[in-house]
Amino acid sequence: MQDTITQVVDTEQKVVPRKEFFSYCTAATGQGMVFGIMSSYMSDFHLNVLRVNPLFAFFLTLITRVMDAFTDPLMGIIVDRGNLKGGKMLPFVKYSWPFIAVLTFFLFFAPNNISPMGRMVYAAAIFVLWSLAYTVTDVPFWALPNLMTPNPEERSSLLSLATVTNGVGGAVPMALFMGLGVLLPLLGADADDPAFERTRFIIIAAFVSTVGVGLYLNAMRAKERIKLPPVERKSSHDGQAHASTFKQIIKCKPLLLIIVMGILSAGRYLFNAGAVHVARYVFFIGSELEFAGMNAADRAVALQQNISTVQMVYSMAVAGGMFATMIVVTQLMKRFNYKQILIASGLLGAVVCLIVFALGYESFWRLVPFFALTGVPLGAINVLIYPMIGDALDYMEWQTGVRQSALGQACATFTQKFGNAIATSFIVLMYFIVQLDLSALDPNYIPNVLVVGDTVRDGMFSLVSIIPAVSLVLCVLPIFFYDLTGKKKDRITAELAQQRAEKGIEIA
Repeated sequence: MQDTITQVVDTEQKVVPRKEFFSYCTAATGQGMVFGIMSSYMSDFHLNVLRVNPLFAFFLTLITRVMDAFTDPLMGIIVDRGNLKGGKMLPFVKYSWPFIAVLTFFLFFAPNNISPMGRMVYAAAIFVLWSLAYTVTDVPFWALPNLMTPNPEERSSLLSLATVTNGVGGAVPMALFMGLGVLLPLLGADADDPAFERTRFIIIAAFVSTVGVGLYLNAMRAKERIKLPPVERKSSHDGQAHASTFKQIIKCKPLLLIIVMGILSAGRYLFNAGAVHVARYVFFIGSELEFAGMNAADRAVALQQNISTVQMVYSMAVAGGMFATMIVVTQLMKRFNYKQILIASGLLGAVVCLIVFALGYESFWRLVPFFALTGVPLGAINVLIYPMIGDALDYMEWQTGVRQSALGQACATFTQKFGNAIATSFIVLMYFIVQLDLSALDPNYIPNVLVVGDTVRDGMFSLVSIIPAVSLVLCVLPIFFYDLTGKKKDRITAELAQQRAEKGIEIA
């Protein structure tokens, strides 16, 4: 019997054509650009460009991102229970892109001549609408590979490469932010002008809204090959009662462990989201003596250049480590299982963060190699979480007879968004902890890192050192109990294929 089952699945057989394979990965690049600008710069835009009240910014970020995270599972339920013309996932991708394009632009557009209350209303309305629109497209997009191929190895390769290209897309807004910080002054823009940051964000948002969304539309080239029936609300077609949607998730131990791991790893988002804040308030790389002898205008230029340079070097180091890890992990997956790679990378990242904390912030350049190493857990978790979710969904379908494809992948996006909400909200909270009152600052203000005080510098520095270290240690603990590896995984894959054949589930 076991031999018969094993012959059902040939993991060497690929069903997704290369053109379709790479079209999906290209779409992931565009999707990464859209999410990247929000996750990296939303708090900075609200505080330093739109200049809303810091307490309001804190609660807006926290409430909206948490709401966004919890709407993902609801969206997953809607997708799994639906059976729209054109497929389960693709119709949502097809009709959501105009909303994403428009709202992404206005998310980083600062209206002139409106009251402080008007700015808060504007920020809240656009952020909430953007979050809802993004959820509608994000959940089905990442669930799509579950229906593109029945081969778990091919699905893993597709999701792994898509995660890499998604990370590349996420780095594009950061590259534009840094590049414009250098380019705009060369074109005559005054770094001391309050319109400087506003112009920079408008250019980035316009690029992401057109080019990023344009790349995302390549997802429409994908084909849903596995024709799963809609998930029933109460009972199956043969009259047998199913467990409720959430009971199925709770009973799926591998999926639960991945969700807990994702939430506990929230500190990893600080490596990206905290970049501009440590550039503004922690590191100074110029000559303090020369800086002291400058006039006010030259100081403003020097401070702006310091911020741009620090953020560029820091972000490039983290991004370089992350992308290198993503590429290496795709190869390591051929020799080691997900559990081994994730635990090793998480512990390595925690040790590196502690080293950064011990070395301190007085010498920025000696920390750069360690910043690159902090990208290791960031890249490893980004690559591994989606294939691990796919395997957990196989386990769920094998165990219960029902596959919640969209809901399962929504759990992955839930952990990412919830973790990002925690991280970005904590950045705003840190402004209060160090008692940095932005509401009292003049619109022309460019922070002088040399006079903000040790309390501010220590607090902001902890965002990229001690706090991520604690988070990374905690996140590996649940993975020690993850056992969907080796022979057990192979057996489930084979038996699942036989179950599908017996049920007559079509694979086109």
